[in-house]
Amino acid sequence: MRVAAVQLNSIDDKAANLASADRLVRSAAAEGATLVLLPEKWIVIGDPQTLRAAAEPLDGPTVSWARTTAAELGIDLIAGSIVERMEDGRTLSNTCLHIAADGSIQALYRKIHMFDVEVDGRIYRESEVERPGDEIVLSRTGSGVPVGLSICYDLRFPELYRILALRGALMMVVPAAFTLRTTTDHWETLLRARAIENQAFVIAANQVGEHANGSRSGGRSMIVDAWGEVLARLDEGEGHVIADLDLEAQAEIRRKLPSLANRRPATYRWPEQLRAVGEADPDSPQREHTTEALQS
Repeated sequence: MRVAAVQLNSIDDKAANLASADRLVRSAAAEGATLVLLPEKWIVIGDPQTLRAAAEPLDGPTVSWARTTAAELGIDLIAGSIVERMEDGRTLSNTCLHIAADGSIQALYRKIHMFDVEVDGRIYRESEVERPGDEIVLSRTGSGVPVGLSICYDLRFPELYRILALRGALMMVVPAAFTLRTTTDHWETLLRARAIENQAFVIAANQVGEHANGSRSGGRSMIVDAWGEVLARLDEGEGHVIADLDLEAQAEIRRKLPSLANRRPATYRWPEQLRAVGEADPDSPQREHTTEALQS
């Protein structure tokens, strides 16, 4: 199975971003890719006002392009993520769409983990712009291969990927806009860890370069096999990476080193009464609420 990940430098110009995405998706398909992944927020990256203005419903022009293109090329197109305007017309979601080769929406996943962090002195408050999803989503390619959907910051939450693996995922996709700093220090390590611990292929499409709001993404889009080896990587610039996935070799890895089968779930007890370091007590009258917002 041949797959590709597209790396883009998306800005606040939807038409320009769409033209770049269209060119690179077609290039990957021409090289034989039957599944192509776009990065996070590939249609536009900008400040909260830009994102709100660019948001679209699922029947908008961006999803229409994805459906038409997937059908024309006969590929599974995982259209990274878009800023989805929900049915109420106000709520936004960071949404990943898997478009089947017939142009239908095979699955959609709304990003669960909000990027509310500080990196290199810059504050990001994704939750002030978008609402988190609450459903873990396993999709299937046209050839029946189970694929787990995730987005960017999700990569730091291994329990999500373990659940996808236990549900049968043989590959995981990670459309992202990882910051330059976190790409440099964490990106490859996290991708390879998710692949190794779940014995699954990981296809990761990152943004690259400087965006219109001054944020910078680190590139290094890559495809990792079930042993944790990097099959293909694009460090800089727009383009795509492509690799052939050996599903038989993956099955052999799982047979010889059956770490998923060797789990002992009866001994794993979540510490439900404990809070993470820095997490506010929901019952405390002094709990603070932030209203600061910056694009993730």
